[in-house]
Amino acid sequence: MSQFWSDIVNTLTPYVPGEQPQNRDYVKLNTNENPFGPSPKVIDAIDNFDRNLLKRYPDPQATLLRQSIADYYQMDLNQIFVGNGSDEVLAHSFFAFFKKAKPIVFPDITYSFYPVYANLYNIEAQEFSVEKDFSIDIKSITQDCDGIILPNPNAPTSKYLEPDQIRELLTLHANKVVIVDEAYIDFGGESAVSLVNEFDNLLVIQTFSKSRSLAGLRIGFAIGQAHLIEGLQRVKNSFNSYPIDQLAIVAGQAAMQDVTYFKSCCEHVIKTRDWTHKELEALGFECIKSKANFILAKPLKHDAEKVYLDLRENGVLVRYFKNSKISEFLRISIDTQENMQTLIDTLKRIL
Repeated sequence: MSQFWSDIVNTLTPYVPGEQPQNRDYVKLNTNENPFGPSPKVIDAIDNFDRNLLKRYPDPQATLLRQSIADYYQMDLNQIFVGNGSDEVLAHSFFAFFKKAKPIVFPDITYSFYPVYANLYNIEAQEFSVEKDFSIDIKSITQDCDGIILPNPNAPTSKYLEPDQIRELLTLHANKVVIVDEAYIDFGGESAVSLVNEFDNLLVIQTFSKSRSLAGLRIGFAIGQAHLIEGLQRVKNSFNSYPIDQLAIVAGQAAMQDVTYFKSCCEHVIKTRDWTHKELEALGFECIKSKANFILAKPLKHDAEKVYLDLRENGVLVRYFKNSKISEFLRISIDTQENMQTLIDTLKRIL
């Protein structure tokens, strides 16, 4: 602690991201990055970018990028918000919709940034328990609250809610904002964006980091009815008017427009994920059926933390969480077929 910190800083427990080692070349299966590079159209857009524009501020509304997202999802421009990664969009959403008298609610196993945001903004938070199989029972969300947020598929469990289940949640809680965090939706799920025009309390948040291979460029977006987007704009413009830089605007636009490449990458990840699932089961793992670009897997005859450490020692990084409900599991990102084969071969050696 420092005498110069504000009172709130002394109370913070920051989010801990997946390890990004600099001292060794690992097979990196711990941060759910896309194994494939950005679209060739993104590379072309960057190569042909007018560097002279860097002396100018970017469009504060990132109109070209927002329009490309609107076109893809067949929404209006005023239904799209963009930010510096989906984490920033989430942070603005907490401030815009959840800083009220009643608590917010999220699953007890979920994206670990949610309690961090709640603490940062002094928002009371309550958890509801996921089921024994890690699924979410919509009817179990009974708290008197001002908002609900959940990832779909959930992180790190990969459990998925069908659109009809999201519709039920929105109907049961029609008087509060429901945020569906869809960082992994493109790997086998159906987006709740189809429900946006039906429900005025729904905000869907997505990212360019996973399925569009732009984790290093930092672009996230939200889709909702215009009144929700206006709330986000008011918060954004009270914090940073220019969160999306000139290069990110043109690269993100190109990524959205190259639908063929996007779908091809997702299909490859899904195919490799399903292969990895079978291989892990053959090695004695219990695997949660996944619709994300990762697998939550439990070594049935070995200690999960020891397997994690042994893999790390042998040059393969996966993610281990000490949370008691998932402490027997490893979260394994899906990478190239070659790197997943390396994972399987390494497991065969160390188990």
